[in-house]
Amino acid sequence: MAHALIISIAKLTKDSDYNAFRKGYKIRPVVDHLLTTTGIDLSNGGGIPELIRFQEHFKEYRIVVFRGLSCEDIVFDGQVESEK
Repeated sequence: MAHALIISIAKLTKDSDYNAFRKGYKIRPVVDHLLTTTGIDLSNGGGIPELIRFQEHFKEYRIVVFRGLSCEDIVFDGQVESEK
């Protein structure tokens, strides 16, 4: 979950490390820092409560999670007024 958020934000912001994050080369320290900063524990997986906490941390981004690849069924929508 944290990995996907970091990659998505890197893509959106055109971060020069986007490909390194996507391929897993530099992602671990960033994910570890994010989890430490937010106090979120994903050792047993994550769900809606963790998504809410990530949304609170990433206020400038709207987090939307879909079920499946068809993107028809929304599982979580942070409903933040943001174009990001």
